[in-house]
Amino acid sequence: MFRVELSKQVRRWRTWLLAAALAGVPVLVVVAIRLSPPPPQNSQDAPPFLLQIVRNGLFAPLTGLALVQPFFMSLAIGLFAGDAIAGEAQSGTLRYLLVRPVRRPRLIVSKYAAAMTFTGTLLLIVICSGLFAGGIVFGIHPMPTLSGTSLSVVDGLARILASGAFIVLAASGIVAVGMWISTLTDSGPGAIVATVIVAIASQIADQIPSLHAIQPFLPTHGWLGYTGLFRFPVDLVTMREGLTVSAAYTAVFLALAVWRFRRRDITA
Repeated sequence: MFRVELSKQVRRWRTWLLAAALAGVPVLVVVAIRLSPPPPQNSQDAPPFLLQIVRNGLFAPLTGLALVQPFFMSLAIGLFAGDAIAGEAQSGTLRYLLVRPVRRPRLIVSKYAAAMTFTGTLLLIVICSGLFAGGIVFGIHPMPTLSGTSLSVVDGLARILASGAFIVLAASGIVAVGMWISTLTDSGPGAIVATVIVAIASQIADQIPSLHAIQPFLPTHGWLGYTGLFRFPVDLVTMREGLTVSAAYTAVFLALAVWRFRRRDITA
């Protein structure tokens, strides 16, 4: 089932269009900075690592990850998770999937694994695109950390890849929420939009100081924790918080998705 889901997503134009859009983000950033370097006084409003690109192309993939995370990744999760069951129901193929000897929990888990795999693949594309564009325009050099120390090129690359892996794992809770939403409706677009709204609303709420009491329980809490990898010593506190809350959401909402789907009357 997992291989079937992967091949199904690969054949869809929207997957390739989304991949092309995400690959273009760090390239556009590099070109824009090359043509018009940002003034240092704007550093407070800039995305993480943006101003360092002019000195080191290794910061291009990190800036690309920071830029795609708020909206594009939420959109990708909506497309891959929110549409997983609802899209099949809307197109009339869900009944035919279940005619085969496939247990419903296995179908949910396979679609969840496929959504996580494609989310990770898209982030890997962002990293590779940023390394390519940033390396050509600004070169690859040892990476200064946020604490003032320096990382070798190999260590910097390893931490960039670790950042992408963390972002995928931190998004696992929202993917599970999207799977659950997808079992509640026969409208693919409705499930996609609902999943994207949940992801973006959670990120907005996580930035509002007056909501500090609920922020540790939001599914996107700690999404920017990967910046701790670029400090000395490495700051793992926010990363642990993000992974913990994501693991909790994954366990709860994936179980809810399985429970709801097992009791659902499939008519489409």
